[in-house]
Amino acid sequence: MKFHKLYEYPTSSRSLINNARHYDVGEEKLPSVTTILSATQSEEKKASLAAWRERMGTENATRIVDQAANRGTAMHTILERYLLGQGYLDLTELGQNAQTMAEQIINKGINNRLSEFWGLEVTLYYPGLYAGATDVVGIYDNAESIVDFKQSNKPKRREWIEDYKLQLAAYALAHNEVYGTSINKGVNLICTKDNYFQEFVFEGEEFRKAKFEWLRRVDEFYKL
Repeated sequence: MKFHKLYEYPTSSRSLINNARHYDVGEEKLPSVTTILSATQSEEKKASLAAWRERMGTENATRIVDQAANRGTAMHTILERYLLGQGYLDLTELGQNAQTMAEQIINKGINNRLSEFWGLEVTLYYPGLYAGATDVVGIYDNAESIVDFKQSNKPKRREWIEDYKLQLAAYALAHNEVYGTSINKGVNLICTKDNYFQEFVFEGEEFRKAKFEWLRRVDEFYKL
């Protein structure tokens, strides 16, 4: 795979406005993609998350979420350094777990699949509407794609990752708007803490519908 600097991606900083994450891009303060998804989630999903927290207990639920977040951060760092051709070693227990997870994604989802990348941890924004950061923009299986890495405590089903799909659609729309591209493919590369790898590809009519659903969620957010 090779790095091809086709576009100048903006720098950004993050801030909290009314306890919601925003990106400062240029002169704009834009709500993040995850902020919009969280604010517009269905009542069913809210109830499901609340029920899970009740079953786990608040303290235990917080611990599980924090561990997953830290493991995900470590895994992302390893993957980014790999793509940049740099070494990285974390000998903590969490770091070693993240290393084996990253290796699954590298061997099964990156090598011989991601032939070219234009940027890593790329800030993308749709002027006046939203912003976010995606892991990779480039050529995946011979198509211009948005690629996100995810860690998980357990394997996913396609119907469980609607928000992941909408994230990819949001980033694709933003990239197409600002840079005049025609990205019509989103890819999630996921590994569980037990090293089970999954690839989810969204393209064609499914991805087109996801873009429309994302714009509906954006509209709903601004009406709140």
